[in-house]
Amino acid sequence: MTHNIIDKIIDYSDPSKEEIIELLNDNCDAYLFSKAAEITEKIFGREIHIRGIIEFSNYCKSSCHYCGINGLNKDATRYRLESNDIVSIAKEATLAGYKSIILQSGEDPFYDADKISDLIRQIKKLGDVALTLSIGEHSFEAYRQWKKDGADRYLLKHETADKTLYNKYHPPSSFEKRLKCLEDLKSLGYQTGSGFMVGLPGQTIESLADDILFLKKLDVEMAGIGVFIPHPKTPLAQYPPGDNLIALKCVAITRILLKKTHLPITTSITVNNAQKSFNPFCTGANVVMKKIEPYKYQKLYDIYPNPLIQDVSIYENRRKLEASIISYGRKVSESRGDAAGFN
Repeated sequence: MTHNIIDKIIDYSDPSKEEIIELLNDNCDAYLFSKAAEITEKIFGREIHIRGIIEFSNYCKSSCHYCGINGLNKDATRYRLESNDIVSIAKEATLAGYKSIILQSGEDPFYDADKISDLIRQIKKLGDVALTLSIGEHSFEAYRQWKKDGADRYLLKHETADKTLYNKYHPPSSFEKRLKCLEDLKSLGYQTGSGFMVGLPGQTIESLADDILFLKKLDVEMAGIGVFIPHPKTPLAQYPPGDNLIALKCVAITRILLKKTHLPITTSITVNNAQKSFNPFCTGANVVMKKIEPYKYQKLYDIYPNPLIQDVSIYENRRKLEASIISYGRKVSESRGDAAGFN
């Protein structure tokens, strides 16, 4: 029965919530994963896109209950990178082979719209590099200004489509505000990314089905699906981590539903797969995102515990990642990795 549901989604991309729930509950992993991998290879070949993340500030005005850099964590050691340092890191990354850079931070008011605009313009001067912003909720006017300055993409995860859970875990934001920001980004022509966590306390299989359908409704160009990993300095510290298998099934279902959407193998899934018990690309992922700011800051951008961070240069880190991708039978893409229709 579940094989029929999978085939139907592949052919028509119009599943019901009940059908997605059945796939998440059923032991159909092998067929689901094989079909997701088949679609990925048909659309993207065996290429994996690498994107470098510069986490330039861990100050944050928000108080998300699962996040280690939330504004209420008084034990966090805060930092901000200077603009010239951010541009220098981006330049070093482009020389190491990166053609896609992500600027990511907490929601830090210090970096106003004009400061971000200056960063965008300087980084775009480095060459043919795609620039993604992942800096949270801002006004329509700010998003419009940054798009005009040259930003190509924006990543703003919805985290959970369960409005009650979202509003509980994301003070002072609201689900309605997050949705409005995502709609603004789409209307301005950004390659827009969203995504969600698997394993948030109180989350149900039904709400995960809603998350997947929400991605379809938004028609996102990228979707990051990760697992909840508890941070010891947050209100959710006592809860267990999310289930990697469920997260991978969500990735695979998203792939057969949104065939051309870029799907990263998220860092949280990689952390939970430290023993390499599965091929991270077996379920439809075609993107890897890698921290590239200096090691001392990587340790401080502590959304959740990450024991895999290494003190190596951007160039060496890139070469290690390329070797890992090749070891899984994949090829490192040499393109910017733009979404379909944005080339």
